[in-house]
Amino acid sequence: MTSYRKTEEAVAALTLEQHQVTQRNGTERPGTGALLHNKEPGLYVDVVSGEPLFASADKYESGCGWPSFTKPVEPANVAELRDASHGMVRIEVRSKHGDSHLGHVFDDGPRDCGGLRYCINSASLRFVPRAEMEAEGYGAYLPQVKNVE
Repeated sequence: MTSYRKTEEAVAALTLEQHQVTQRNGTERPGTGALLHNKEPGLYVDVVSGEPLFASADKYESGCGWPSFTKPVEPANVAELRDASHGMVRIEVRSKHGDSHLGHVFDDGPRDCGGLRYCINSASLRFVPRAEMEAEGYGAYLPQVKNVE
C-alpha cells in the first residue's frame, strides 16, 4: 500500500502558481489552467502528495473555466470543508494526505452522475497518462480510466 504525504521536498519543487494554489488557498485565473481542456485518458493526482484524486472518465466540460469532475476516484483522499471566505459560503475541497487546496465542490453538476461539480485548479493536479499509470503505481485505477474513442 502506497503512503501519500506532503514533504518539504515536494513543496519546494512547486511552481509559484502551484504553491499559491495548494499551500495558500489560491485560485488560478479561469480558462488558464493547463489541464482544463485535457481529454487524454488517465488519472489526476495531487501535485504535492501524489494521492489519486480524479479519473478522466469523470471529467466533463462544465464551462466554468476550471477542470470539472463528477466525483473523486478515491473519496477517502478528498476532504470537504466549509469555506466562508470571499463573502460566500462554499465547500472547499482539499487532498486528505497532502492537505493541498484543490478547489470547491458545487451541487450544479450533471444530475445523471450525482449532481456534483468538483471545480478543481489545474495547478493542484498532476496528470498521469493511462499508458504510465501502471509504471507509476496507479495500476489499480486503470478500470476507472476510459480509453480515447
